[in-house]
Amino acid sequence: MDGARRNAQNEAVIERLIACINDRDIDVMDELFAEDSVMDWPQSGERVIGGDARRAIYRAFPQLPTITPRRLLSSGDLVVAEATLDYGGPVYKTVFVFELRDGRIARETAYWSEPFDPPAWRSQWVQLASDPPG
Repeated sequence: MDGARRNAQNEAVIERLIACINDRDIDVMDELFAEDSVMDWPQSGERVIGGDARRAIYRAFPQLPTITPRRLLSSGDLVVAEATLDYGGPVYKTVFVFELRDGRIARETAYWSEPFDPPAWRSQWVQLASDPPG
């Protein structure tokens, strides 16, 4: 399979993951994750190993987020997704790093951060993301 087609197929897996979470249809995740997948959450130091643990966590979630993707970047079996996660109150800017194997997610590493106001001291050198480029 050529690189562009492989990238598109792997990105489609991640787009489907985002859709199933937004649709609250988490059973679809079983089609997208390898049964021996690992989910790493470095900020909390947690690691979710295997399908049983993943299913239990997602079924116990107090509230699943609404995910708004910003962009997907892929190369081979690696897909990086930038997104906003809205939990109906807290909103997080998020980066997911997905490693796929045989068309399924084998590893997910996720980083979250709440947005914050930039410090005034560097305002003369930066442009706010909401400003038009120029």
